[in-house]
Amino acid sequence: MLASIPRKTVTLFAILYCHVVVARQLPLPQQAEQTMLKATRYMADSVSTHGGYVWYYLPDLSRRWGEMEAYKTMIWVQDGGTVSVGHMLLDAYDATGNEYFYQQAERAGEAMIWGQSNEGGWNYMVDFAGDRSLKKWYATIGKNGWRLEEFQHYYGNSTYDDDVSSDAARLLLRLYLEKFDPRYKPALDKAISFILKSQYPNGGWPQRYPLKHDFNKAGHPDYSSFYTFNDDVIWENVFFLIQCYETLGESRFLEPINKGMNFYLLVQGKNGAWGQQYDMNRQVAGARTYEPADYLPRYTFNNCLLLLRFYRYTGDRKYLAHIQDAKWLEKTKLPERMTQNGKYTHPLYVNPANDKPIFVHRKGANVIYGYYYADTSDARLLGHYPGKSYINIQYLKDEYAKISALSPKEVTHDSPLMPGEFEGADIPQTWYHLSREEHAENEPVSEAGVKVIIDRLDSRNRWLIKHGQSCFRRAVE
Repeated sequence: MLASIPRKTVTLFAILYCHVVVARQLPLPQQAEQTMLKATRYMADSVSTHGGYVWYYLPDLSRRWGEMEAYKTMIWVQDGGTVSVGHMLLDAYDATGNEYFYQQAERAGEAMIWGQSNEGGWNYMVDFAGDRSLKKWYATIGKNGWRLEEFQHYYGNSTYDDDVSSDAARLLLRLYLEKFDPRYKPALDKAISFILKSQYPNGGWPQRYPLKHDFNKAGHPDYSSFYTFNDDVIWENVFFLIQCYETLGESRFLEPINKGMNFYLLVQGKNGAWGQQYDMNRQVAGARTYEPADYLPRYTFNNCLLLLRFYRYTGDRKYLAHIQDAKWLEKTKLPERMTQNGKYTHPLYVNPANDKPIFVHRKGANVIYGYYYADTSDARLLGHYPGKSYINIQYLKDEYAKISALSPKEVTHDSPLMPGEFEGADIPQTWYHLSREEHAENEPVSEAGVKVIIDRLDSRNRWLIKHGQSCFRRAVE
């Protein structure tokens, strides 16, 4: 199983993925490297906080944001921040061999080690001013995040939401494997132990760990200890452990990997559907106040595709047995009048009791005077959370037909979990390019797109972008 370049970060660093050019008299590869060096030096020398980053900065650096506004002493762990930059810098080092990129990746790794919890995980952010400052942030900025309810309460523990802890651990794994530097092994081992220890005996994972139960909101129980599929918590942990098994080669990873895969079958509904969270009785549960205790067609579709992947990994046909049960996806399609001329096929939520669509809305202006509510009307849906989605059921059917037709021997030919001789070049530790994606690929960039990017580099070696990645994508198309 080969993994490729990580997803682009949503910071000023994002543009570096293109290997852009500036000194036009040089051949393209050298131009790219020179541009990358200039931009990286600016970010490292002028923007970085002890090797770490948030998501966005004003040009004068007077204010900065992760998913919410941050103190100047903060860095963000969540995708788009320090971990994403660290991965990108390692990619730059792998592409060029230039030690400066590796040195800056080391700084990002050192920032992650500094911010690692005693148990081995990470929170969304790290505050170099310490616990006192972080609690102040939660009590002022965090508590006013209306939709961002995960920031309204200071737990003092670590999170798997948005791949926070597992991707930070992956960065340490990459740093360790890059040069087999023993400095990273203790923090890596600590992170791996955290992931293994926090797994429930039945194979699921909570959203946060160590377990806490002290944030009940508007009559909703604290969901952070629930078995969590939301934002792929369980899959991301399973995938990271698979990457550890591939590169570190320790048999101790196999049992938690298999337990994690089996958990998908354990909680699948009789109708073939899944919810985002499950309580300790394995009943579908809600989370944030705009996430009701309902089934989700989108998660059902994605989890069925994962079951097909688990069959490829193991050759065990039990993972195929209930995919056909997801005919529920056909049953829960939106009525034509709600599809916006075919743009959408399914609601985000479906009532488990009657398979009717559920839509979430909100009233008010802020966290104090506002609230969320759910009903069956698709008018005035949330702007920050999609109320509908497009699901390609035919693709699932085709994948099922193709993969289920293969014998266990055929389907596991390239499995990372089955016994077999390593067939890659060199050794596994240097062969696999670890990423959040199983088979991520670089997006092609035209020379014209590269020239546009060159022209937008300012005199201080910055790219100032107005609307995040949208401007970046338009620039390179």
